[in-house]
Amino acid sequence: MTTTEALGGSAAVDDAARSVTRPFYVYAVLANSLFQRGVFVLFLQQRGFSAGQVALLQTLIYLVSGLAEFPTGVIADRIGRRASIVIGQVLIAGCLLGQGTFSDYWVFLALFIGQGVGMACVSGSDTALLYDLLVRRGATAGYVKIKSRFTMLGTVTSGVAIVLGGQLERISWGVVYVGSASCLVLAVVVLMSRVPEIRGADAVDEQDRAEKHHDATAWRAMLRVATPALVTLVVVSGLMHATLTPYIIFTQKTLSDQGAGTALVSVVISAGFFVGGLVPLLSDRANRRIGYRVIVPVSLLMLAAALGLSGLGLVWVTITAFLVLVGIPEITAVLVDNVLNEAVPSRYRASLLSMIAFVESVLIGTGYLVLGTLMDGLGSSVGMATYAAVPVLACLLWLPVLVRGARVTTEIEKPAEQKAS
Repeated sequence: MTTTEALGGSAAVDDAARSVTRPFYVYAVLANSLFQRGVFVLFLQQRGFSAGQVALLQTLIYLVSGLAEFPTGVIADRIGRRASIVIGQVLIAGCLLGQGTFSDYWVFLALFIGQGVGMACVSGSDTALLYDLLVRRGATAGYVKIKSRFTMLGTVTSGVAIVLGGQLERISWGVVYVGSASCLVLAVVVLMSRVPEIRGADAVDEQDRAEKHHDATAWRAMLRVATPALVTLVVVSGLMHATLTPYIIFTQKTLSDQGAGTALVSVVISAGFFVGGLVPLLSDRANRRIGYRVIVPVSLLMLAAALGLSGLGLVWVTITAFLVLVGIPEITAVLVDNVLNEAVPSRYRASLLSMIAFVESVLIGTGYLVLGTLMDGLGSSVGMATYAAVPVLACLLWLPVLVRGARVTTEIEKPAEQKAS
């Protein structure tokens, strides 16, 4: 092959990748324009809900999402991944409108259940759709870079939306929630008009067609790829998210209890989303130079340090720790997502990723409940510091994989271009 031919081939792959990713980037912006995200805890407090009640709502949404993961993943593989995303986003939009309208706690319980089902419809389907469209175009080699940009756009948009949400709240909470729901509907319009549908049977790549093992169900496929190291990665990643997600949300209450006003809280949470959005752009470099095996424990120790510093009860220490340390786990999330996509076969990708998301959702839901209980019983600052035990535990679970260098993906599931290299 001549240099010109090689460059031409690379350009063709880049063009193929761009044709796939452009609408996904627009979708990422619209789907993350959720103006209530950074201040909804304050909204629920104004509704008269305690920290324990807020934690129960968040636990419920993630537990329901977890329980719904597998059936919605199967649906996504059968009827289509785009269809599953559309159903989920429309359901979430309806639940947000309900939250902006009603004030009864029992109604909120029902709305959060519905939102959890919507999240399950989207979870796994969006990543599977993006990855398999790249498989179809032969452009999976750039997935880490593409996913980091996708994450960056979504997270930075979330940061902007949070700032706007703090300002829109001055008009009314109804405007905040109607605006979020409207952006989700626009995201659905983009998907329907610009992104082709793809099903599990359509998504099978050349490697999967060549395999001699044809699994009858997603469960058998999962058992075939579930190495001990992969199972450990799923659990450790779940514990990382079970730390990061409640930490970000309950930092709103911690800052408020430490004397910060609503405007400052929205700005800090927004800045955290900006940091968390820009840092993943380093994912490709971190993957090549360090690797996910080392990044995982580093992220966990960073989270433990942030929680511990929040326990000092000093508002500016809490703000500094939040802004400095919140971005590192976002790099880990991108790298782990790439490893998991490589580990599962295309035919059942949405189903298998949903099973993995189930573990993550259950751990996040449990994390909300534990942290909310700790904050109610010990105070927001001390409760945060106590919760640092969770990322420390996850770090200890990961140490055997780090030391032994155990294989996460089996050889048969590795992408064809990696085998060739």
